[in-house]
Amino acid sequence: MEKFNKTDQQWQAILGPAEYRVLRREGTEQPFSSELNREYRKGVFECRGCGLALFYSDSKFDSGTGWPSFHSAIEGSLETKTDFKLIVPRTEYHCARCGGHHGHIFNDGPRPTGKRYCSNGIALKFVPQADDCDE
Repeated sequence: MEKFNKTDQQWQAILGPAEYRVLRREGTEQPFSSELNREYRKGVFECRGCGLALFYSDSKFDSGTGWPSFHSAIEGSLETKTDFKLIVPRTEYHCARCGGHHGHIFNDGPRPTGKRYCSNGIALKFVPQADDCDE
């Protein structure tokens, strides 16, 4: 996959201040602040930074944590690293194309993976599935 590289100034021009803080500075939005918590239509959740498809809507679930959560990601869409910011190591995940920070992966999710991809909603863009009835 070709990387999506931009300078810090270019990112600041493209993203709003809150989006920039999360995607480029590894910030965290307030829990229960994202409208995507209530998004359950069929579609795809993309990286707000570059548009790469990260999660299918059928992997979304209500974790009760206040952030959009998914049990699996689209293969090859994410990269991970270990985050020690809270002393206890956590697995942080980023968009594989632009490197934008999205959240953390926890081992308390539902089947089939047992994973919870806890995402900052502000780092995502939801694209609803087109209706099959275009006649």
